[in-house]
Amino acid sequence: MTLASRPAVVILSQASHALGRKIANAIDGDLHGASARTSEVDFAFDEAKAHLSYLFSTGRPIVAVMASGALIRILAPLLTDKFFEPAVVAVSDDGASVVPLLGGHRGGNDLARKIAAVLDGHAAVTTAGDLRFGVALDQPPRGYVLANPENAKAVMAELVAGASARLIGQASWLSNTRIPFAADGTVTLTVTDRPRTAAPLELVYHPKTLVLGMGCERHASTEEAIELARTALADSGLARESLSCVASIDVKADETAIHAVAGHFGVPARFFSAARLEEEAPRLKNPSDIVFAEVGCHGVAEGAALAGASPSGDLVFPKIKSKGATAAIACGPAPVDPDTVGRARGKLFVVGIGPGADQWRSPEVSTMVAASTDLVGYSLYLDLLGTLADGKIRHDFDLGKEEARVVHAMELAGEGKSVALVCSGDAGIYAMATLVFELFDKGGISDAASRIEVQVSPGISALQAAAARIGAPLGHDFCTISLSDLLTPWEHIQRRVKAAGEGDFVIAFYNPVSMKRRTQLAYARDKLLEYRPATTPVILATNLGRLGEHVRTVPLGELNVDDVDMLTVVVVGSSESRTVVTGDGKSWVYTPRGYSGKSDTGMSKEVSQ
Repeated sequence: MTLASRPAVVILSQASHALGRKIANAIDGDLHGASARTSEVDFAFDEAKAHLSYLFSTGRPIVAVMASGALIRILAPLLTDKFFEPAVVAVSDDGASVVPLLGGHRGGNDLARKIAAVLDGHAAVTTAGDLRFGVALDQPPRGYVLANPENAKAVMAELVAGASARLIGQASWLSNTRIPFAADGTVTLTVTDRPRTAAPLELVYHPKTLVLGMGCERHASTEEAIELARTALADSGLARESLSCVASIDVKADETAIHAVAGHFGVPARFFSAARLEEEAPRLKNPSDIVFAEVGCHGVAEGAALAGASPSGDLVFPKIKSKGATAAIACGPAPVDPDTVGRARGKLFVVGIGPGADQWRSPEVSTMVAASTDLVGYSLYLDLLGTLADGKIRHDFDLGKEEARVVHAMELAGEGKSVALVCSGDAGIYAMATLVFELFDKGGISDAASRIEVQVSPGISALQAAAARIGAPLGHDFCTISLSDLLTPWEHIQRRVKAAGEGDFVIAFYNPVSMKRRTQLAYARDKLLEYRPATTPVILATNLGRLGEHVRTVPLGELNVDDVDMLTVVVVGSSESRTVVTGDGKSWVYTPRGYSGKSDTGMSKEVSQ
């Protein structure tokens, strides 16, 4: 299931939580809840109308536990084209009624039936075709594409009025329905992998039986590859809508041109090992010893096409060449499911979950975790994901196993999986993102792992969380320094502390102490006292965003190492940092940007920049 097709189950109160979670688990969806009135949801939102409108506009199927009238009023202004709008289902608070309001033929009816079965409720399906014939002609099953949906309304109206249909081609999902078929039927239902101009009362369905095999030089031109693929389809006389996937050898899993072709046709790319492609050698029309010497199989384009089309598939269009690419087409006896063909290019999501609290985790990170099959991380970080980790394969690691953790995540992705490498705070600040790219650079991973797709998503770092809790200490120039000498020589850390003191930076100290390391923070305190007053505010922030959160300030001259533990971030103000107490008695820390010394005109210019 792609991210865009993953249903969003929306609840407005905690009373609907159990029902919403049950629905989400049944349909592989995410639970979205109003932040003011729900907890333990996958996504929290502030305002229902804005969130539902956003989900609808991005094409996400929506299942809302709320009154259908209210849901209709929210979404009505957004309705434009029923062929592109997502499914929308309303569920009553007691789960007894499940009503597909929109997109009935785009998955809404099936979704409603599935939910009703789980809740032992009633799916209020009202579309005429589903009720009378047991099929939605404008929503063919996976593996088929309706080429002319604009004819569906007229065809359905004719059938509902009593007309019979003529079937050209074969498809059990059509022939095994209650549609009245006759050799001289008024309407025509055609199943073909060839382009066809439809008659007014005809629907043309293209089965996704074709596999486009491609090979190319490293860094081949994307334009050239796309043009060759288009030529292959045109010259073969086959319909592009019947294309199920683009296939190639696994050493091309990171080849931009291959993915560009797949993207051009809106199908996935799949990859096979050289050994698997060599198994197709007896069926190749154009075997090549030169290709075998280079990659270990006698043909990439033809071999990949045949491997994807199954052992009973046929090579229907032999290899053609351009300057830097090759293409061939094979046809399977039935629609090809790309999920069962070869392997995908694996994805590694390197995510920062912030301090761990749901409300401090970005929607992008939650979306990436939801889209992953496997989660890799320190056990505490995976636990902090809560219900978002449900249904995922966990790969737990202890602290101190950072490189093993990253290698494992990359190797899993190298197998074609979607993997989330979970970090606290921000993934790129003293976390795992650096190791990912270091392994790309220096090696230590398999060839498959070196060809994965990587996406890094930011999270709220400890210094940001600490600053927000206490005011605005990062209002002017600041830096971060890790006091751990496990990976950085102590003399380098000393030089950085001295330089930051001389530069009068606000400093966030990460890894300030450990069970065995107690002297570094004391050194940093004493060194900074040479450059800034003993009254300089120091923020000690522990367990930010989690149970046991404690944020306090002490003067730099009174900083006691024993008040700091491994879960504490230490932020030392600059000589300009100030403490202010508001009317409610709360103390805040801020670092001014010097605006008080500027003219009004100068301040306006600075702010506008």
